Amino acid sequence: MKTKAVIFDMDGIIFDSEKLVLDCWEKIGEKYQIAGIREVFQKCIGTNKTKTKEIVFEHYGESFDYDTFNKEASDLFHEYEALHGLPMKKGVRELLEYLKEKGVAIGLASSTRLAVVESELKEAGLYDYFQVVMGGDQLQRSKPEPDIYLMTCEKMEVAPCSAFAIEDSYNGIRAAHSAGMLPIMVPDMLPPTEEMREKSTAIFEDLLQVKKYFEEKGCL
Repeated sequence: MKTKAVIFDMDGIIFDSEKLVLDCWEKIGEKYQIAGIREVFQKCIGTNKTKTKEIVFEHYGESFDYDTFNKEASDLFHEYEALHGLPMKKGVRELLEYLKEKGVAIGLASSTRLAVVESELKEAGLYDYFQVVMGGDQLQRSKPEPDIYLMTCEKMEVAPCSAFAIEDSYNGIRAAHSAGMLPIMVPDMLPPTEEMREKSTAIFEDLLQVKKYFEEKGCL
């Protein structure tokens, strides 16, 4: 059966942004002498702002001044972005161009707020590749729940079983798998585990390998 759609995550797949986020978290953590930032951040990868806040409270307690911490880390991130832009991951344009030429429907399902997603895609000149763009603030339950993928598939009018999801995070792969999609993992901050191998259709080092897989598999 031919696949009708490919849906991308954004951070860690399209933009090499998760390391930058971690660097910002660690700088603010050092400023306030907060221990264990890296461990906490890794649990938050692939989730939206609400879920991230829950994870931080679980680790540090509800007295933790999350809003101040998050604002300072976010300000650092956007200062860097304003000066340098967000670096793109290897093979992004090549894969998007290939899918466009093949006439495959392309969507994006990110845990980041929609306004930020749209701004970053437009700034990079990528926005017009996507038929549907979804952000994490458009629904209540974050990845690893399947909601954002189910909603994206619905808007694209494709069955989840007929769509690939390209993800880097554990939470993203879990969400795509739970939605009944065909998850492809391209690891970024976290290496694939046995669970990820079981839940993924395939695992590749970069998006150029994903493009080659589609070309050789003939499933689009």
